[in-house]
Amino acid sequence: MEMKEYVQQLFKQHYAVVGKHQHSAVKPCTWLKKSLKNEGVCYKQKFYGIQSHRCLQMTPNIYCNQQCVFCWRSWEKQESWPNAWDSPEEIIEESVKAHRKLISGLGGNEKVGKEKFKEAQNPNQAAISLTGEPTGYPFISELVEELHKRKFTTFVVTNALFPRTLASMTLPTQLYYSLDTPNEEIHKKINQPMPSNSWQLINESLELMPSLDTRKAIRITLVKRLNDVKPEAYAELIEKASPDFVEVKGYMFVGGSRQRLSIANMPRHEEVKQFAEKINERLSYELAGEQPISRAVLLSAGKKKMRI
Repeated sequence: MEMKEYVQQLFKQHYAVVGKHQHSAVKPCTWLKKSLKNEGVCYKQKFYGIQSHRCLQMTPNIYCNQQCVFCWRSWEKQESWPNAWDSPEEIIEESVKAHRKLISGLGGNEKVGKEKFKEAQNPNQAAISLTGEPTGYPFISELVEELHKRKFTTFVVTNALFPRTLASMTLPTQLYYSLDTPNEEIHKKINQPMPSNSWQLINESLELMPSLDTRKAIRITLVKRLNDVKPEAYAELIEKASPDFVEVKGYMFVGGSRQRLSIANMPRHEEVKQFAEKINERLSYELAGEQPISRAVLLSAGKKKMRI
């Protein structure tokens, strides 16, 4: 199959695009490499107890129906979505194989212990959030089920534009909604959604969230001078969803976003924490954790145990 321009771009950025239909991808994150070298762990390990060095960061769908200005992915060359899809089994097998190849060079690093590197070869946590919109993959339920059969925990991150899928899918260990704007005007400006009724779809998903029987989180990526406004409106939207956790995380000036924004859009950790506290004035959640290096703050409703 001829490699599409968008797929070529992902390869240049050190993604492994896997499967015969080229719609799935893998890329080990910085924190996996740091964890292997005993240089720290990601906030998801600190907050939720997953093991950073055993995390498979992947997506079954590299395509997205939004073009968020703060996204560190380079979506500018994205083409139309595929009309044929690989099976969940193929995606998982190829993803693990690609993951092992991508981290293979770390095996010779003197900072990496042999036992820890061996564990990293066999991931047990799937962060289904690498790029694109995973719930746009038509077999997302089967993918989650197959991962669970293989003893993985699963974190699925969605932009919440597929409420019908969310209502019927097999639920992951933890389901994240990205909620990055307090109202429709700002949503249209910085998320640049393709569906004309996107704000309605997001609100349908927020109203659906309380009925979904799994651990649930809402994640806000805070971009200075763009969406760091109206904390009370964020709180009102979050109240609809009643998630177990709210993550407020600062935008990082990395990847493709550097072509659209400036370093001035990156808030300091103190600013992220202050905004989270303003949101929480209405929610009254517990301030359950923070990781300054990641500019991340965790609010917990206390309904579910923090650690999986």
